[in-house]
Amino acid sequence: MTGKGSVNHNDRKFTAENVDKGRTPNNITYCNENIRTVYHKLFDEAVKNYNARQTRSDRQIKNYYKKISRESKQEKPFQEIIVQIGDKDSMGAETQNGQLAKKILDEYMKGFQNRNPNLYVFSAHIHMDEATPHLHIDFVPFTTGSKRGLDTRVSMKGALKQQGFIGTGRSNTERAQWAESEKEALSKIMLEHGIEWDEKGTHEKHKSVSEFKKQKLIEEVGALEEKKEDMERKIATYQSAEDYSDAMAAKMTSGEYKIPEPPNLMSAKTYHSKFVEPLIKKLVNILKPLQENTM
Repeated sequence: MTGKGSVNHNDRKFTAENVDKGRTPNNITYCNENIRTVYHKLFDEAVKNYNARQTRSDRQIKNYYKKISRESKQEKPFQEIIVQIGDKDSMGAETQNGQLAKKILDEYMKGFQNRNPNLYVFSAHIHMDEATPHLHIDFVPFTTGSKRGLDTRVSMKGALKQQGFIGTGRSNTERAQWAESEKEALSKIMLEHGIEWDEKGTHEKHKSVSEFKKQKLIEEVGALEEKKEDMERKIATYQSAEDYSDAMAAKMTSGEYKIPEPPNLMSAKTYHSKFVEPLIKKLVNILKPLQENTM
């Protein structure tokens, strides 16, 4: 979700009634820069270049932060997103699942800036002192190379365009595409920890999550196929067990040892236990007598 943001609340300069101060030490602070310092860092050079081109002093920008804060109707001084997995019943902050949520949010946060080079993160916190672990990310969106006004300026739309998100209408804006992309990034991390994304208000799994799950299974199948081929090569090299290796090699190429394609709706855990583990046991049983014959 996105919101106006309250940096003072996020870094606990003041605490709301729903905050358990005894658990505040469990929070994580990634960064907490002064936003005015950030504006100087990002825009001072652009403001200087812009002012140098102005022939009238009243058109010069004295303080870019104040200009955006007080005069801009399109842009905010900064943006905030809040990321949460589950709720207090499924991912309560004081439970084991809450610790897992914290780990997932931590991994997501550590990749956020690399995924979003045009969103300067100046304040980011994971809160473990409320009912459910959640992550606040405050950032200044900026675009570079502008032909009008400041060459580097605040612009959420421009920032996302430079990151490759091109809007095609009201229902498919740059922001909507970006939000979906960030959800994809989070869902992949969740899936790696055994959690599937089930969108609230629908009965369908998120398509891209299913695609990702299928891709992971295909990769696992590919790795097993390589192991199988490697075993077949090793069997063939045992001269003292030539008859045995020929028989086993023929058996392994039969349908009994063929790895099936992963079903679309089957989880990785179920696929592994139903297909992968039994196959591994069969292959081990093949190699045991071969090893005895060659020792």
